[in-house]
Amino acid sequence: MTTTRTELTAGGRDSAPAAGAPAVDRRTFLRLTATLSLVAGAPARAGAQNAAAPADSLPDATARRLPRWRGFNLLAKFTLGRNRPFRERDFALIAEWGLNFARLPMDYRCWTPAPGERQHDPRALAEIDQAVDWGRQYGVHVSLNFHRAPGYCVNPPAEPLDLWQAQEAQDLFAWHWSEFAARYRGIPSRRLSFNLVNEPAEIEPATYVQAVRPAVSAIRDADPDRLIIADGIRWGTVPVPDLAELGVAQSTRGYQPTRISHYRASWMSGSNDWPEPTWPLVEESGKRWDRATLRDEFIRPWQQLQNSGVGVHVGEWGAYQQTPHGVVLAWMRDQLELWREAGFGWALWNLDGSFGVLNSGRADVAYEEFRGAKLDRAMLELLLSL
Repeated sequence: MTTTRTELTAGGRDSAPAAGAPAVDRRTFLRLTATLSLVAGAPARAGAQNAAAPADSLPDATARRLPRWRGFNLLAKFTLGRNRPFRERDFALIAEWGLNFARLPMDYRCWTPAPGERQHDPRALAEIDQAVDWGRQYGVHVSLNFHRAPGYCVNPPAEPLDLWQAQEAQDLFAWHWSEFAARYRGIPSRRLSFNLVNEPAEIEPATYVQAVRPAVSAIRDADPDRLIIADGIRWGTVPVPDLAELGVAQSTRGYQPTRISHYRASWMSGSNDWPEPTWPLVEESGKRWDRATLRDEFIRPWQQLQNSGVGVHVGEWGAYQQTPHGVVLAWMRDQLELWREAGFGWALWNLDGSFGVLNSGRADVAYEEFRGAKLDRAMLELLLSL
């Protein structure tokens, strides 16, 4: 997701890790959170089964064949400027709605005192531990992603090092992932995956493979069975067959066309000047965007990759709050139906915020009051139907 610090989830506590916070032993922390969850219980809705689902109910996942996970991106650690704990409520809702996936796009600076240092903030790591354990409690697969990695981020500011060219950046990137691999060693891949780096842009496949190979090796050295997922290039839209030698699955995106997904988005240059979108959409150039365009140009290449024995998942997708709601729903339906036919799972950007089903701030939605939030019921029901 290409965005700015203003494009974040709504609600929740906004706080950076306290300086000098005491270290939290992971095993102790997880025992405490498990005990608290037993006391508190899982939220339930009238007529529904208990929201918590056994983690063992999650499907097996391998790099050769990913399940059709469905869920949301949760943005508590998306940027250093809004470094917050994750919320149990979000995992409970995902499970209650019958979904089973949470991608956590994170900024490595949230747990690193200073870029370039090989140190961790124990409080930030404890908050990630908590999210992983909530995944276990609620039967939600958790996918950890470096949205900002040492040496690369799709968003400004630029990193001081270049992940694609600098050995120092590649070594640091590998070190961070090796630390997570050791920390979560033994957690089954049906519950936890590592999504290496968000949306590499205009790089050559060989450059990509060379840059991430040390991280993949470091993860495997610490936890040989960990499921690893790599985004496609060109901002996640183009598959990379060259990555198959590393034994990783791949993640794509569902933002095409940007005339719909990013209409009037403040961080998208020129988007305020685009005409109000329709679906299907015809650009001034005469290019037509419709269901067939999505299938032929953006899904078929990924199906070919999947048919070669590489698991595929749509790690991000959605439309910004300024796109007319009816257009969004029609476009979403075509994407969802095509992904279901292809066997692809997906994670909406986001759950709570301007792309999501909660508190999206759309002016043309009749929201439902829902546990202190504003729910886009029509969008939610569409997601759950496919």
